[in-house]
Amino acid sequence: MHLQVPITIADELDEQIVDSAGFLDLASGEIHEVTYANYDVKAKGIPATLPDYAFTSGKLSHAGKDVEFGVQVDLFSGRYSVTANELLDIKVRAAKLFAGIQAKDLARVGGHPGTSRRDIH
Repeated sequence: MHLQVPITIADELDEQIVDSAGFLDLASGEIHEVTYANYDVKAKGIPATLPDYAFTSGKLSHAGKDVEFGVQVDLFSGRYSVTANELLDIKVRAAKLFAGIQAKDLARVGGHPGTSRRDIH
């Protein structure tokens, strides 16, 4: 099952920010269908290959609330992704911010408040 959520991406250069959008796969951490706004990737290449490139970040938004995170760029393939640790952090922060779910509640099985994994038989 693939659960992909829309995100915005910002490639930060010394004098410019290159904005784009894509879809973050919450199972794998891969970012698909990256489309750039006002940037010619065919003529210039991906922003991460430019000499004044600094870093890339992403943002997941819902109902006026945002979760920002670091994005990795593979210079050889041009693919964007997030690390496994970053992906877990995104899921926890998004659940807390968007749904009011606490991290400890994500680990619960059965959906019964106060029930931990060891209490289930």
